[in-house]
Amino acid sequence: MTDTSHFVLYRKYRPQLFDEVLGQEHVTSVLKNAIEKGTVAHAYLFSGSRGIGKTSVARIFARALGTTENDIYEIDAASNRQVEDARTLRDAVRVLPFESKYRVYIIDEVHMLTKDAFNTLLKTLEEPPAHAIFILATTELHKILDTVVSRCQTFVFKKPTEELTKKMLIDVAKKEGYELERGAASMIAVLAEGSYRDAHGYLQKAISYTKSKKILESDIEAIAGSPKLTLIFDLSKAILEKKADASIALLHEASEQNIEPKLVLKLTLRMLRMVMLIKLSPELKKYYDQELMKEELLHVTELQKVKFTGTFSDLLRELLKAYDEMTTSSVPELLFELALAKIAGE
Repeated sequence: MTDTSHFVLYRKYRPQLFDEVLGQEHVTSVLKNAIEKGTVAHAYLFSGSRGIGKTSVARIFARALGTTENDIYEIDAASNRQVEDARTLRDAVRVLPFESKYRVYIIDEVHMLTKDAFNTLLKTLEEPPAHAIFILATTELHKILDTVVSRCQTFVFKKPTEELTKKMLIDVAKKEGYELERGAASMIAVLAEGSYRDAHGYLQKAISYTKSKKILESDIEAIAGSPKLTLIFDLSKAILEKKADASIALLHEASEQNIEPKLVLKLTLRMLRMVMLIKLSPELKKYYDQELMKEELLHVTELQKVKFTGTFSDLLRELLKAYDEMTTSSVPELLFELALAKIAGE
């Protein structure tokens, strides 16, 4: 039978101990201290974007409390969101643990609960049994009732930096017997948008796709359907030169290749941001000399020479505004086109 362990990378490399959690020291240090000092609360609320370790930390915390698997309960609020589900939970909480000091309830996507279910949960949080600990996890903190938030210790998980994600990817690839090219690691870090789970997913696809033990940036472009670096360079140059016709033609070219406009804009923002940062702080070029692949570094260097009549802050702000609005737009490409026209003065 073929060994497929590397095809579930996000599970294989999920942290098992506090010290293995990346970039969330402000959370793990407090939780460790609470256990050591015996000041564990009965309700916690973990918020932050998807795939950054909220439920992993919840499991680690539960195990660090000495709770066995038989006394850890994971509930998906998206599938158990009605008041009847909350009432079932309320009744189950009263049952004593099987073999641990605590029964730990991890409720993922808790913002999906209905209003009535929230009110039922609130009553449970107000007077929990001594053996019950709740860990609520959400990607949308603003949807949680203030009365629920006030009864929890709240921790906001940070999105990992691209640098941290790249290091994680290179380490995991090495453990799997592959060399991940720096440019490929950077590309995955950008595509993952701060999600370790998504980053593992892209790496997993790349391992399946590549025919060698070295994963190249071109491999990531192929599996992700992302544009060629030359297209991003040409588009960035056209934007700096305020050529609306050329920039919109390049965007149309990407569309004909079935490349998402939001991804094109994200990669363009990344390149133009590097150009701005090096202009503002030339010392950063030494950093990018080490981090960027030769072709990308040449592109960024070439863009430094383009005469841009305007301010980079206004340029990037306009593009960033379009990027943020694309998520909820029915015609995301139009937002990009409008930004390009405005930058060009059309």
